[in-house]
Amino acid sequence: MTGMTRAGRLAAIMLTAALGACQSSFSGSPEGIPVALESIDGAPAPIRTALADELANAATDRKVELVGATAEARYRVRGYLSTSTEDGETRLAYVWDVFDSQKRRAKRLEGSRPVPASSISSLDKEALAKLAQASMDEIARFLSASKSEPAASDVPAMADAPLQTAEAQPAAGEDDENKVAMQ
Repeated sequence: MTGMTRAGRLAAIMLTAALGACQSSFSGSPEGIPVALESIDGAPAPIRTALADELANAATDRKVELVGATAEARYRVRGYLSTSTEDGETRLAYVWDVFDSQKRRAKRLEGSRPVPASSISSLDKEALAKLAQASMDEIARFLSASKSEPAASDVPAMADAPLQTAEAQPAAGEDDENKVAMQ
C-alpha cells in the first residue's frame, strides 16, 4: 500500500468492512431474534439453574439472542423434563415449546436421551451441557428457518382484516324481485 493515496486506503478499508458486513447477513444464523427462556418444569431449582446456565452458553455459541423472561422477545421458550428407567437405563425426556409473541405455540421440540443418573436431581454438568447443546441446536435451526418469516406482531390478525361481502345484483333478463346473482 505504499503507493496508495490516503483516499485509496480509506476506500479499501470501507470496502473490506462492507464485504464483512455482507458475510454475516447471509449466514442463516438466528442472530437478531430475541428469545426468552420462561421456565423449565420438572426439575429441582439447582438443576433448573444449572441447565439455564448451560443453555445460555449454548445460545451464545450459536448466536441465539437469549433474553430475560420479562424482556420483549419474538419467541418464548418453556421446557419440561422428566426421567424414566427401563431395563436399568435411565432416560431423560425433554420438551421445548416455542411460543410466538402472540402466545401461540410455533414449534414443539422433543426427544429423549440416556443419562448416567438415576433421577433428574442427580444429573451432572456434562449431561446438562449435552442436553443444552442438542436443544439449542434445534432451537437455532427453528429460528434460522423462521428468520425470513414476519413476526406475528407484524401480521394483522384476521379480526383486524376488513370484512369482504358480495353485492347482490338482479340477474340480466330475470324478474328483479325473484332472482339475484352474486358478483
